[in-house]
Amino acid sequence: MIPIRYVEPVFRPPSEAESLILPVTDGCSWNHCTFCEMYTAPQKKFRAREDAEIIDSLRLTGERYGEQIRRVFLADGDALVLPTRRLLTILEAIRTHLPAVRRISSYCLPRNLRKKTQSEIDELAAAGLSMVYVGAESGDDEVLAKVNKGETFASTCEALEKFGAAGISRSVMILNGLGGKVFSQQHAENSARLANAVQPEYLATLVVSFPRGDQRFRADFPEWEPLDRQELFIEMEGFLSALELKRTVFRSDHASNWLVLKGTLGADKERLLAQVRQAITAPERVALRPAWARGL
Repeated sequence: MIPIRYVEPVFRPPSEAESLILPVTDGCSWNHCTFCEMYTAPQKKFRAREDAEIIDSLRLTGERYGEQIRRVFLADGDALVLPTRRLLTILEAIRTHLPAVRRISSYCLPRNLRKKTQSEIDELAAAGLSMVYVGAESGDDEVLAKVNKGETFASTCEALEKFGAAGISRSVMILNGLGGKVFSQQHAENSARLANAVQPEYLATLVVSFPRGDQRFRADFPEWEPLDRQELFIEMEGFLSALELKRTVFRSDHASNWLVLKGTLGADKERLLAQVRQAITAPERVALRPAWARGL
């Protein structure tokens, strides 16, 4: 048993499947995004964990599994909301008790970087923070306001640029279909504009979905109408067409996606666009994920 206290449900990016999940906070400090169901459970009320608990968990984990752990993911929704001095203490404890670790990563809300200087981000990078996952969701300010994201194009850019300047890898997530039918085009174009501005190392798209119902979402966005499968492909075509990336690993392979896309942008841009265009014009000739397999 891992000697760490977990508060269910626990979330992590797909690429952190083999990482030690280390909660340094519980829940999400913002938790107002109307499309998100991750941290709405009563037991997920936001709180920062005490340093003593975190360090004790690292010490006990190190005693049992120290040489086996290569990656650590700082949970929950936005570990970087913690003050820099606390994060540096945690990063130092990881180095001390888990000396085999080669990558430390975290989710991050752009708002958490507003009070952190570039020097502080540089310190975190030097202490071992090497990758962040930023759910930008959209680059369109109107869509971001409709879904109560609490961010803007500018605030997201600022955060991503700080990470980039520090040499921390950035994985940016965009939600296909978030703007619905009315805002689909501007959502695609401005999301591409965001990616072009910051040139992230990784870029991923998911399809917006509401396994528990969309009542909360529609309360603030009553004019939203979901895109059908073909409209999602058309939006994706617009997004990919507008991307001007030099070297970004692109993935659209989450369980929510009908069409799996993988490549490096810009080298694979034309190939990926050809796949999407075939899905639009001749979906019967494309290997689409069946509805039952979209594990949402």
